[in-house]
Amino acid sequence: MTISEDQQVLVSVNAVSKIYHRGNQPVTVLEGISFEIVRGEFLALMGPSGSGKSTLLNLIAGIDTVNSGSIVIDGIDIATLDESDLARWRAAHVGFIFQFYNLIPVLTAYENVELPLLLTSLSRHERRAHVETALAVVSLSDRMEHYPSQLSGGQQQRVAIARAIVTDPTILVADEPTGDLDRASAGEILGLMTRLNKEHGKTIIMVTHDPRAADKAHIVRYLEKGLLTDVSP
Repeated sequence: MTISEDQQVLVSVNAVSKIYHRGNQPVTVLEGISFEIVRGEFLALMGPSGSGKSTLLNLIAGIDTVNSGSIVIDGIDIATLDESDLARWRAAHVGFIFQFYNLIPVLTAYENVELPLLLTSLSRHERRAHVETALAVVSLSDRMEHYPSQLSGGQQQRVAIARAIVTDPTILVADEPTGDLDRASAGEILGLMTRLNKEHGKTIIMVTHDPRAADKAHIVRYLEKGLLTDVSP
């Protein structure tokens, strides 16, 4: 992909490698990965199981750290941050959407969405305004007092998306966000993510095995055995 002069690079992945150890045996998961993501992009990462997709997503999200290379997001090289600084950066700049929702069952939809805001200096009144806005964006204002067990899978994922956007993060990272949903619910979630990208300008990085999900992205990048193998416009 050629980046035009009017596009602003938000994420720059530079010669990133990641190695894990299985006993004494090193296992290279990513090897010299480099690419850029412009602000407002919707990027899908595809590839077979074990190709390094989720590892790359976790590195960009600051959940994991690189062995070599750098990841610069909005001018900050997150590979240089220590653990506490990385945790603060992550809380302020990354919204997470998981395959299995990761909602806390004893909390209502409202309380689940409010959780990230408890780490901020916002007042209770300000938190309520943020939560109500996020739930309205995902069309769940009428379900805010419901518990996860009272919601369908698609509704639970919408709560998870509201939780991801409630802090107005710099990037949204989604790991197989439709992987646990039926086709109709998956379509609703992909439609919501598309609106977040188009109408709210959210930069989204999504790992998926589903070609239908990847079709919603602007750019699809393919990983094969830890290497970037292809880019599709």
